[in-house]
Amino acid sequence: MNTLYAMPGNDTFAELLSLHTGYRRQQLLLHHFPDGETLLQMAAPVAGGDAVIVCTLDRPDPKLLPLMMAAATARELGAARVGLVAPYLAYMRQDTRFHPGEAMSARIFGDWLGRTFDWLVTVEPHLHRHATLAEVYPHASHVVHAAAQLAAWIDAHVARPLIIGPDAESAQWVAAVSHLLRAPNVVARKERHGDRKVEIFLPDIDSWRDHTPVLLDDIVASGATMIQTLRCLRGRTSSPPVCVAVHGLFADEVREAMRAEGAGSIVTSNSIVTDTSQIDISRPVAEAMVGLCATHSAAAGRPAPA
Repeated sequence: MNTLYAMPGNDTFAELLSLHTGYRRQQLLLHHFPDGETLLQMAAPVAGGDAVIVCTLDRPDPKLLPLMMAAATARELGAARVGLVAPYLAYMRQDTRFHPGEAMSARIFGDWLGRTFDWLVTVEPHLHRHATLAEVYPHASHVVHAAAQLAAWIDAHVARPLIIGPDAESAQWVAAVSHLLRAPNVVARKERHGDRKVEIFLPDIDSWRDHTPVLLDDIVASGATMIQTLRCLRGRTSSPPVCVAVHGLFADEVREAMRAEGAGSIVTSNSIVTDTSQIDISRPVAEAMVGLCATHSAAAGRPAPA
């Protein structure tokens, strides 16, 4: 029997995973002492099974030490393996030294995860210079792609969509979603001048003025890319743009700024639960989780636990 634990803030997603898989939820509690230290307490996993810890890693730093303690404690209490389900995986964007002396956090973080967890499931990690997650995480992993879920939501809620990628990095999601919808698409060119300062150059879209523009990206954090793209669209379409992203990190007041620039709606998946989370990705995540647990059970020469 495999057991499922939710780190604080992950109960809703963990409950969906439990419903899809039948894995038993077990209690995990954190207590914070006045001096800032944390005490973790968890119910024991079923001996010999996998302990699955659910923790999406937006705003990651305060989450990481409790996560490490949860993994170590699960092993001490009898788990044969410990897996991590991180719908959003942090620290993947800094994958090279852009300036002398910078830490390459993607490799550092991936190595730390590899020392802590036996397997990993995540959704659309921001891999730019790495072809696969295996280049930064050394064990079994499964990357869940969300194009089908994004396309299904757009198909149900947007008439005559024009899929717009705000930069070259978004092109892979734009191509996949527009193919599923059989919808036209364009990809803008971006020049970045800082964390919050970008310049967007949008191709000609006059042929699709009667379509609803759908701005599609994997992550909205500072919102600068979406905001500049919205500005480029002013007066060029007959319908308010719809902004869709897999991961909604949303720095302070970003959603308000996007709406002020003309966004008709802002929609994300539930990889990070916010008031924009309308796209449920829990089922493919659950399927990936079950697959990794079964693979490890077979490799260990024991029956796949329920």
